[in-house]
Amino acid sequence: MRYIIIFILFISFSTTAQVMHCGYDFTSYIVLDVHETNKETNIKKLKITIVDSEGRDIINLNNVYSFKYRNEALSFTSNYLIGDDNKRLKEGVVAKKERWFFPFAKDNYLLSVSNTFPADNFSIKVEDIDGAENGGEFKTVIVPLYSYNMYILCSNESQEAAVKFGRKMNKPINVVLEKK
Repeated sequence: MRYIIIFILFISFSTTAQVMHCGYDFTSYIVLDVHETNKETNIKKLKITIVDSEGRDIINLNNVYSFKYRNEALSFTSNYLIGDDNKRLKEGVVAKKERWFFPFAKDNYLLSVSNTFPADNFSIKVEDIDGAENGGEFKTVIVPLYSYNMYILCSNESQEAAVKFGRKMNKPINVVLEKK
């Protein structure tokens, strides 16, 4: 009897020990590179949201689209630098060991969504609202979203896609803004 119990425990521990998880399980990211024509620097302080076919902001009701910002509009935020103490650096502050909080996004906008997010049903709305640092200089742009725009970070799909032809996975969406 003792051997049977040990055997059952061994089997249960060996199967659970093989399951590996990462910090991004069940989560994907949408990353945007928003800039002017012929410029590489990202435009700061923009209002960027996910919208439906009529241009209305999508609300994350009961965390159906993202595990963050329950019952709020799906809004993009800017990636930021962290310093030696792994805390956010204030603007203009320099640290010896500064790096991006989300290293895959660099100096871009990003939004965390669930892996089941139906990207093909939505678009991205980029607005330079009055009062922002840019003073409303840029025209509003709506860009369609596709499922291949999502960064899937905990999957073998990204490794498999590296050898395939076609659009590469985990590449920021390039959004070019024009002045009004």
